Amino acid sequence: VQLLRRSGRLEEVPGYMKRADRSSAAAAHDPGLCFCKGLAERYSNAAHEALAHLNRCRKDREWGPDAVYTMVEIYLSPENEQLWDEEGASMLSDGPSQVENTDHIRAAEKLLCEVRRRQDPRHRVLEAYVLIATKTKANIDSALGMLLEIVNDDHDSVPALLAMATCFMLLKQTPKARNQLKRVSKLPFNSAEADEFERSWLMLAEIHIQGGKYDLAQEMCKKCLKYNKSCAKAWELIGQVMEREQSYLDAAEHYERSWKFSSGSSPAVGFRLAFNYLKAKRFVEAIDVCQKVLKEHPAYPKIQKDILDKARMSIRP
Repeated sequence: VQLLRRSGRLEEVPGYMKRADRSSAAAAHDPGLCFCKGLAERYSNAAHEALAHLNRCRKDREWGPDAVYTMVEIYLSPENEQLWDEEGASMLSDGPSQVENTDHIRAAEKLLCEVRRRQDPRHRVLEAYVLIATKTKANIDSALGMLLEIVNDDHDSVPALLAMATCFMLLKQTPKARNQLKRVSKLPFNSAEADEFERSWLMLAEIHIQGGKYDLAQEMCKKCLKYNKSCAKAWELIGQVMEREQSYLDAAEHYERSWKFSSGSSPAVGFRLAFNYLKAKRFVEAIDVCQKVLKEHPAYPKIQKDILDKARMSIRP
């Protein structure tokens, strides 16, 4: 699953899963296969299906801990989005948690209690993310304290440095976040922390885009794509750069790949793709994407009036 994902061939995964299912009568209940199915669904942005598969193997001695940790990551970010986005930062509060996904946070907390690896750095980082997800200043400060302990033990802990950067972004301390991410960008890549490297590079790329440093942003995105050709966010961010430079045809091509690798699940990417199709005078494609977005998200703002109606008017004789 990981190999196909990183080579940009996720569409081949279902075929392998079917062959594995047919390999024996007991295959459907094999913990390893359940874990692989859970990963595949997660990478296809099917959070509910991923959790169902992972739940079947979470009690297994070999696969259980990794299944639990993956479930925790899904509960904290069901759509594979960063916790620190602008909307999240604006929700930061000094009092009790006001976030909508409190049930998800409680589920993640409960799952972590099932695992005995309490001193494992990955476990401790996920405990910090549970605090971060509440988006309250007191909890984020507590998370920072936990993460500093990890970094003091291991100065090059990419998961901890990324989590610290997430805290600083939520606290609107972008320069401090950038410093942590630059530390990560200078470290040699290792496959054991591939996802954390990728998320760090993507966060730094977004900071560069906000600062108008498009060349540096693209450099970070290309780093992601070197190790994971299915990275939808990297394709999306390069699309954003092309769009800002008014290269609408190039932007559309990059958004196309982001749309493909996110399994068409992101209405925001769909909107940007349709908009750039419209600007590039590819009206039929714009209409097609708009209809797909509206089918899943009927109330998605502006797409009907700003894109779909204009594209339809443009192809009328």
